Amino acid sequence: MSAALPRLALLLAGLAGCARLAEVGKAPEFSPPPGTDGRFIGEYPVPDGKPGPAGVGMASLWSGERRSLFGDRRAGHRGDILTVVILIDDGAQISNSTGRSRAGSDKMGLPGLFGIPQRIDRHLPAGASMADAVDTSSTSSYQGSGTIQRKEKLTLRIAATVIEELPNGILRLAGTQEVRVNSELRDLTVTGYVRPEDVTRQNEVGYDKIAGARISYGGRGQITDVQQPRYGQQIADILLPF
Repeated sequence: MSAALPRLALLLAGLAGCARLAEVGKAPEFSPPPGTDGRFIGEYPVPDGKPGPAGVGMASLWSGERRSLFGDRRAGHRGDILTVVILIDDGAQISNSTGRSRAGSDKMGLPGLFGIPQRIDRHLPAGASMADAVDTSSTSSYQGSGTIQRKEKLTLRIAATVIEELPNGILRLAGTQEVRVNSELRDLTVTGYVRPEDVTRQNEVGYDKIAGARISYGGRGQITDVQQPRYGQQIADILLPF
């Protein structure tokens, strides 16, 4: 069993490497557009066709339709699109310090007790005396310190689609964005839940208003591939105990 594990690891590494050989000399492929792979399923709602007040024509600025001049164009139904604004500028600094010190000293002697110590000194080795029978000292010291520093800054904007409207009115949204420059593909993904009242009049919502937000910003391509350890090195890091 133990001998089969390294062989299996080498086989998996070889298969992964063969899959990457098909990408040699080619730019990374785009993912299928939303709607073609079943991720954003659903019919787009028909614009509100309720007639306006009596005597108001379809060309009136006060029409009750969403596309009118003063209509509410904020996303609120399945299939609507809104803009997610990601402005992350977080920083954390934690510093802890611990110190402990202890010292002790004990000294006990019996210089005189009815002449008994002097009688005992006669039978002790040279230099020994009951006047300084016990003399001990101890010292211990401990110091510990730890520091954590972190700073993250990310500024992005992405269009997301409302893919579900929950019974309580909460909107579940998802959005993807891919940009390819030469042989490097930048990939941005966002998902989460948002309240309709948190969508601004500009049809935007901040990332801090999204519950259960999952934001992924990365890429794939030649530059990203060079920055990653080889498959063999990754497997060795997992299996080797040293």
